[in-house]
Amino acid sequence: MTALVEHRRDPRPGPRVATAMRHERALMRAAHPLAFPLLDRVPGPVRRVPGLGVLVKDAALLRGVLMDTAGFTKNGPGAPSDLWTPVLGPSVLLNMEGADHAALRRRLAPLFAPAAVEALVAEGLGAATRELSEALGRGESVDLVAHARRGASAVIARLVGLEPEEGAAAVVDDELFRRVAAITGYVTLARPRLTPRQVARARGVLEELGAHARRAYAGDESTVPGRMRALGLDEREALGAVGAFVLTGTETIVSSLPRIAALLIDSGLLGWAGEHPARADAAIHEGLRVTTPSPMMLRAATRPGRIGDVAVRAGDRILLGTWWADRAGGDFDPERNPAASLKQLWFGAGAHYCLGAPLAMAQLRLALGALLAHPRLEVAARRPARGVLIPGYAELTVRVP
Repeated sequence: MTALVEHRRDPRPGPRVATAMRHERALMRAAHPLAFPLLDRVPGPVRRVPGLGVLVKDAALLRGVLMDTAGFTKNGPGAPSDLWTPVLGPSVLLNMEGADHAALRRRLAPLFAPAAVEALVAEGLGAATRELSEALGRGESVDLVAHARRGASAVIARLVGLEPEEGAAAVVDDELFRRVAAITGYVTLARPRLTPRQVARARGVLEELGAHARRAYAGDESTVPGRMRALGLDEREALGAVGAFVLTGTETIVSSLPRIAALLIDSGLLGWAGEHPARADAAIHEGLRVTTPSPMMLRAATRPGRIGDVAVRAGDRILLGTWWADRAGGDFDPERNPAASLKQLWFGAGAHYCLGAPLAMAQLRLALGALLAHPRLEVAARRPARGVLIPGYAELTVRVP
């Protein structure tokens, strides 16, 4: 990226960048009004927080924990299995380790090859993205959150095997999407698990989607579930994978697209990002660094050891503060691009690096491309989302003045 930068302005963040960063912190506070201020005040790269666990905020230490799958697991008290196993069952990538995890990941990998995700995104989001650009070109105001939600609904429909002629838009409507998003909204940074009643509600939502996915699984390979069968997944594995992708992937896009757009508009760098495809990619990566799709990752320690200067006991809950680790690179700055040094830490690392990252990137590139065609965009209205796991906007309306 440095080849694109002929010069640098004053290295101190300008007032527009500072404003953009204040909006981002406000989103974190709105989503987690109690836990975020508490964790934000915890000093140092790693520290034991009574009642919560060991909090890691340093990028190198955090990556080390993610890479050490023998010493730190996704299974166990306080780990992701506490959240996902009651809802999705014991055999999804989110709660698996070792050889079984590696085998399932290998079988799923072809679904996320570049050609596969580009086709999925183009089919599901192409028309809506063209409508977005045309509406902005006509001078209309557009709520990017509503646009992203419709796009996520289209992807959900594709994942469960619904075809447009089956009335996919009617099945995966706004009400169902809100119910899907509510599942992760039950979770907080300090309480990463669901109550029995919340588990029952989550299972009910997934069962509705699962009925369509079962039918698609039994059909040909033109659908995602049918392709999973062809790749060697049994029905239980395929339905679990669909559920995991729906729950973890769709809300990420609904959060990330409006936030990255707001960062570019607020900082005055939307026009800069639109001048070259490499700049657009740098803006996306830098936007993901600053927004961080998963602000907290969880592990359980399997044995005594150390993380930095802090002793860790077997059974300790490890809170990986990805949001703070990513923010160590400084304010939003796609020209300097500190994101490049983090190797996409916001998607994880090692064996558990997010399998759906190529799909997320393809969706962001397509949608952001429509916005970059209108470099004079301004934010007409914004409202933070409250009671959500992944911080974001409830509304972000943009327009060409």
